[in-house]
Amino acid sequence: MTQSTLWQQLQFQKGYRKDRLEAAQWVLDRPHTFEQLLEYSFRSEDRDSYKASWVLEFVCLEQLSLLYPKLSYFLEELPSVTLDQSLRPFSHICELLCLANYKQKDLALQAVFTEVHKKQMATCCFDWLITPQKVACQVRAMTSLYYLGTEFKWIHPELAHIVRTKMPTGSAGYKARGKKTLQKIESGKF
Repeated sequence: MTQSTLWQQLQFQKGYRKDRLEAAQWVLDRPHTFEQLLEYSFRSEDRDSYKASWVLEFVCLEQLSLLYPKLSYFLEELPSVTLDQSLRPFSHICELLCLANYKQKDLALQAVFTEVHKKQMATCCFDWLITPQKVACQVRAMTSLYYLGTEFKWIHPELAHIVRTKMPTGSAGYKARGKKTLQKIESGKF
């Protein structure tokens, strides 16, 4: 019964922020449904799976720690995501994880965010940067890679090369984030 109720929460017709927030709040009020939401997000055969990823993003913005026990599943499934509508929220969740781990130093995340997880995330983020993705996905990938690069020294040179190569033809958003990312890499201040 819970599963069908969660599915009903995801049946909003338009992607209005209000509808996504209401569905996210429904999940936050019923944390036992989080795993089902995560699984729905990766159902690429379901054309509405992107709605679950939109809600997942809002849930993670509010309570990222719900994802920690399922971090392996999240990162193992991440490369299978191809829908543009899903890539943006997934890239945002990666950015949230990196910020929580490296900037906010969330001890609960640091206890479960393994080297394997970080390398899986880095691979996905580099893929998003070198393939034709929407700018929102790419700028989130840049930020994630910047933080991952504070731990894995090979990432910053690769990231800087890609950003410099793509900046001349990138959108205004790409150029702005690229410039900021390059400044941080070049300053060496992490």
